Amino acid sequence: MLALMMAAGSALSQKAPPPSPPDTQAPVQSAPAQPAAPDQPPPAANDAAPPAETPARENPGLIHELGKMFDKLPTLKSPSETIDDFNARAKDAAKGATDTLSRMTTTSMVTGRMICPVSSNGAPDCKMASDKLCQTKGFKEGKSLLTDSAETCSAKVLIPGRARKPGDCRTDTYVTRALCQ
Repeated sequence: MLALMMAAGSALSQKAPPPSPPDTQAPVQSAPAQPAAPDQPPPAANDAAPPAETPARENPGLIHELGKMFDKLPTLKSPSETIDDFNARAKDAAKGATDTLSRMTTTSMVTGRMICPVSSNGAPDCKMASDKLCQTKGFKEGKSLLTDSAETCSAKVLIPGRARKPGDCRTDTYVTRALCQ
């Protein structure tokens, strides 16, 4: 319908072709100009302007959504920046490992045989024995790893015909392996 209205409007605005130059021998006849009758009435005042185009609204299609997703991504580092970051982290890790190793004391496992003295409650004190065992090997202190027990008896037990009494023998505990620092 809009196309028809535009065609009718352009038909009204067209003019007749200009008259040809007057011929001196031919009589001049003038015919009254008749306007071309349009097929449809001229457009009304309110229909004169075409409707304004609505602004294009955002198209939430797949491509648009992918573009928004890429806009939200963080910027990528260049290869040299990535290598620099990696080197800095490796340097920090190596420094931390060196500090940890330097704080650790040298430990060693030693073997020997050191008797555990009896404490006031009657139990063997093997911490003192492991410390002594480690000190004989040049270390400061130690922890017992392996112990051994043996029964020690007085020579009276060896006398033939003598009855064994409760105080003739005792059980001794020995540290045979220790972890020294």
